[in-house]
Amino acid sequence: MSAFVALTLLACEAASASPRLVAIGDLHGDLGTALQVLQLAGVVDATGRWIGGDTVLVQTGDLTDRGPDTRAVLDLMMRLEKEAPAAGGQVVILLGNHEAMNILGDWRYVHPDDLVSFEGSERRATAFSPAGTYGSWLVAHDAVAVVHGVAFAHGGITPEWAKVGLGAINEEVHKGLVHAATSAIGPEGPLWVRTLAQDPESEACPQVEASLRLLGATRMVVGHTTQRTGEIQVRCGGRLSVIDTGISTAYGGNLAAWELTDGNARALYASGARDIEDPQP
Repeated sequence: MSAFVALTLLACEAASASPRLVAIGDLHGDLGTALQVLQLAGVVDATGRWIGGDTVLVQTGDLTDRGPDTRAVLDLMMRLEKEAPAAGGQVVILLGNHEAMNILGDWRYVHPDDLVSFEGSERRATAFSPAGTYGSWLVAHDAVAVVHGVAFAHGGITPEWAKVGLGAINEEVHKGLVHAATSAIGPEGPLWVRTLAQDPESEACPQVEASLRLLGATRMVVGHTTQRTGEIQVRCGGRLSVIDTGISTAYGGNLAAWELTDGNARALYASGARDIEDPQP
């Protein structure tokens, strides 16, 4: 092989390689730890501005509630979503059950200081309505996505939902948020389900594998089910990663991000990066 041909092949391989993929879990209204974990992931600087280049960042929902900074966290993610494309990157924000709760008027977990930031409950309700500043932005986002062969959801995607397809899932979730209740926003839907993260692997892993086959994906990454160890849980031979490590100080301030580069997954912690299991073909 000539040097010219070899260099051409290397250039083509570099051009076709997938960009770095990073995912972070539930942020729950804590601006301080949100900024810290985004810096840990290498996608923002100390001022919260995008420095991730062509990185694709996926946030798996639950920006809201528990902490006092829901408004500030939403503003941050809205801005990053606009900034990233200018550098060749992308921010993919998915809906969590707490976003759905806020839109639908279930405020059980709203922090009292959060109401102050909105200047009262009436203005907050308006802001989270489907026509409001935050509600309209949220309902424009999806609940599930497949990015570079990885399926993402807040709670998970069971085979019952995977078989209807991503488009239909997202359509049903949007319908449930804006028009009428549907099972897509119920306990077995992608925003709430915990069975994939909690059931014994003998029961959960066949479900994960079936969903991945139906979705044409190789892995699934979910949030929602808080890992009290403060570390990402990897299940099913690397096919499932549960990335809600309790990032918000309401859950301990356990910073962690999930990263995929060149087919290799790592868990990023304040103490350093750790390789995690990759699924076998």
